[in-house]
Amino acid sequence: MAGWSCLVTGAGGFLGQRIVRLLVEENELQEIRALDKVFRPEQREEFSKLQSKTKVIMVEGDILDEQCLKRACQGTSVVIHTASVIDVMNVLHRETIMNVNLKGTQLLLEACAQANVPIFIYTSTIEVAGPNSYREIIQNGHEEKHLESRWSAPYPYSKKLAEKAVLAANGWALKNGGTLHTCALRPMYIYGEGSIFLYNYIYKALRNNGILTHHSKFSVVNPVYVGNAAWAHILALRALRDPKKAPSVQGQFYYISDDTPHQSYDDLNYTLSKEWGFSLDSRMSLPIFLEYWLAFLLEIVSFLLSPIYKYQPPFNRHTVTLLNSVFTFSYKKAQRDLGYKPLFSWEEAKQKTMEWIGSLVKQHRETLKMKTH
Repeated sequence: MAGWSCLVTGAGGFLGQRIVRLLVEENELQEIRALDKVFRPEQREEFSKLQSKTKVIMVEGDILDEQCLKRACQGTSVVIHTASVIDVMNVLHRETIMNVNLKGTQLLLEACAQANVPIFIYTSTIEVAGPNSYREIIQNGHEEKHLESRWSAPYPYSKKLAEKAVLAANGWALKNGGTLHTCALRPMYIYGEGSIFLYNYIYKALRNNGILTHHSKFSVVNPVYVGNAAWAHILALRALRDPKKAPSVQGQFYYISDDTPHQSYDDLNYTLSKEWGFSLDSRMSLPIFLEYWLAFLLEIVSFLLSPIYKYQPPFNRHTVTLLNSVFTFSYKKAQRDLGYKPLFSWEEAKQKTMEWIGSLVKQHRETLKMKTH
């Protein structure tokens, strides 16, 4: 399959950019089509620098625009679909999240079938598996357990249905008589330089005298570094293009973690930021069961007010559960089928993320200086 090409949706995103950076190193790759709704000037600049290695075409378009998807898929060998709306606080309308995450995936699968794209790799999420209850303990979970989220919240629900659609599409007949082969990757919470969640968390702490809020000290999780999550996509692509490996990967899903220590989200945030003078809030927090039922009451208030006022609760039962569960997973199946092992060690991932946080602190201090002059 010499002279192949790849379409990456959500290419301007946190994960998508990293996938494109790794893709340019792939053998015989002639062209990368980077699709996103909009590319910021700095993203355009970065992708233009990659042109010396591989042709990178930036395509600005909507994942719900069928004509745009058909054009983007035309003549493409592989699609890596990372584009999605991530919203665990239910800030956006449910319809928006369902449309982008589910309908957008369905439209892209149909475009692949029409354009004869034989390989489709989907970026799913750990949230399609749960956690469903903070009382439930899952340690070193694996694919054979068949865990499934029972939340009706739009983000996990839409991603769960989209993943099902992708895996069900494995074996579809293509217009030219070929066959579509698919797989899905379920990364843990992804951290690293450029993470919007980490960015917002750090800036909130900077406005609070360097005090990190702690909402998840009871959790035990194994987050994955963005560089390793991106690397898993490259290995999935290689496996599906390899006639020997492909049969065991087609129609499968894989948990993607790395060697980041199992810890709470609070501990991870503190470890990554303490060098810059950040500290965890020492005040007592509510017991989980009280926080959970308070979230339930706030959801009822939000529902009752909805005809006259849009009240956004500061947290909900889903986020309380998500942030306070013991929920860790092994990457052994990905290691066996894809040949996956982390590209970056925990020490490397930690160092790169800490340096980035340091740049945010420096930027914040310079902004404060400008305001005082």
